Amino acid sequence: MEFSEYKKEIEMMGNKISDFRGSLDLESLEEIISENEMKMAEPGFWDDQEAAQKIINENNELKAKYDNFHQLATGVEELEVLLELVQETPDDQDSLAELAQVYEKTTKQLEAYELSLLLNEPYDKNNAILEIHPGAGGTESQDWGSMLLRMYIRWAEQHNFKVTTEDYQPGDEAGIKSVTLTISGHNAYGYLRSEKGVHRLVRISPFDSAGRRHTSFASINVMPELEDDVSIELRPEDIKMEVFRASGAGGQHINKTSSAVRLIHIPTGIVVSSQAQRSQFQNRATAEKMLRSKLYQIELEEQEKKRAEIQGEQLDIGWGSQIRSYVFHPYSMVKDHRTNYETGNTQAVMDGDLDGFINAYLQWKLQRSNPS
Repeated sequence: MEFSEYKKEIEMMGNKISDFRGSLDLESLEEIISENEMKMAEPGFWDDQEAAQKIINENNELKAKYDNFHQLATGVEELEVLLELVQETPDDQDSLAELAQVYEKTTKQLEAYELSLLLNEPYDKNNAILEIHPGAGGTESQDWGSMLLRMYIRWAEQHNFKVTTEDYQPGDEAGIKSVTLTISGHNAYGYLRSEKGVHRLVRISPFDSAGRRHTSFASINVMPELEDDVSIELRPEDIKMEVFRASGAGGQHINKTSSAVRLIHIPTGIVVSSQAQRSQFQNRATAEKMLRSKLYQIELEEQEKKRAEIQGEQLDIGWGSQIRSYVFHPYSMVKDHRTNYETGNTQAVMDGDLDGFINAYLQWKLQRSNPS
């Protein structure tokens, strides 16, 4: 970039910092954080552990918001100082290199911060439960399922999120038949709700000796992991429980005992499984969490259908309605069909570089909910 371009971009960053500062009300934020810390220091704070944990979680979120803003503001201030330095000594290559480095780092921080501001739905801050279900096509689609599994694990690692494999059903020859992950971290669901839908792959199949092009599909389902205070009723008479031996990637206890649990919700036909924990009791608790999340998701979908009917929209949620295509041959491209966001760097996407797609989706959703 030329000096004039840096100057223009850094001025825009400074204006954004001013806008953020005005909307954040930092003094009020500091006051709430201070009040919470005083509560946490009081004797008897842990007498009600559930209430105590809520205060701690709330305070951690507020501190993260406060610290992230100050980190970003400091980065922009450093850029402004470096810009002046480069202006005074235009031939100093070290200063120019440092400006480029700090600019790239601060740009990424700014993009991440702006992205976090779009996460304002009720359960966006929660952990995410993500399911991968390959479509018809045997080994080919099951291999595509395992490629998506790797992609989401890589994405989670890049964001310092914890990944727990709750249920894993291996494919017959390669790949997976299905997998359920819990991705734990602040805003995990808010980011990953963009991924729900059918993902389509076009490539030369490594399993086809004739080297022909194949199209494979996999369905991704994403739900928020719900807190216990969310009122989703599970009636014992509506649930059938089955136990089985764990069959996939997990701990050393795999296949030794029938500790894995499958729950069938009789009124809806929903089936959930958990095999990650060592005991049947723990796996049942995890499966119940997953079931509550699925029932909550059904409620949300019903509300969305009613909203669409009122506004005269047509919802297309069938199997054929893929949200994203990944083309490896005859050219390289990943394209989201809702937002039209695309990239030719397919390898980066498969290595977990999904933030461009997530950002485009959140912006698209924001525009749809505020069409004016």
